[in-house]
Amino acid sequence: MTRAAPLADDAAALVEAYLAEHPRFLAERPALYAQQEPPTRVHGETLADHMQARLTAGAAREAALSRQIEGLLANGRANMAAAARIQRAVLALVAAREPASVLPALADLLGVEVVSLCAERPAPPGFRTLEPGEIARLLPAGRDVVLRRDPADTAALHGEAHPLVASDALLRLCRAAGEQPALLAIGAREAEKFQPGQATDLLQFLAASVDAALRRR
Repeated sequence: MTRAAPLADDAAALVEAYLAEHPRFLAERPALYAQQEPPTRVHGETLADHMQARLTAGAAREAALSRQIEGLLANGRANMAAAARIQRAVLALVAAREPASVLPALADLLGVEVVSLCAERPAPPGFRTLEPGEIARLLPAGRDVVLRRDPADTAALHGEAHPLVASDALLRLCRAAGEQPALLAIGAREAEKFQPGQATDLLQFLAASVDAALRRR
């Protein structure tokens, strides 16, 4: 940063007078205060307070950066754990003779309360029944995954487990021509498990795996 030219005596006096009349001026403008150079030596209580304020501001910035880094690391660990869970779920689907029969095991593998196959009426065996047009409402055109926190319409999707569901993920299943629209509903007890804005790549992979398993039947 380019150093400004020294103030003339009269200008310096005006700045000094203004700051004397407004002692909170710099404290209320942390960005401006952070640009000021601290004294190299401490002379008396006023300058000691000034130096302490600079040290406190620096410590606060370091603490904020540390929290940010820890948050990134925590997200990374959570993503790795989610990937491992979905991989195990996909392996279970591959090994299953009947995909619907493995749904209770999928809930345990994914660390959620319930996993359900849902299709519009007339739903095939092993699917929960939804009314015609319901999947288009839940999964608008162009959206193959919808994440919801505190969903209201959980009974039809999650059955008897619906009182436990605080968040859910709805994954579109790509049905063959002539088949009823269908989705995979995943319900979790934790409200933060599924929230709008989270990455959905792993869930889309899971949905594709379920599709492939269903087509084996």
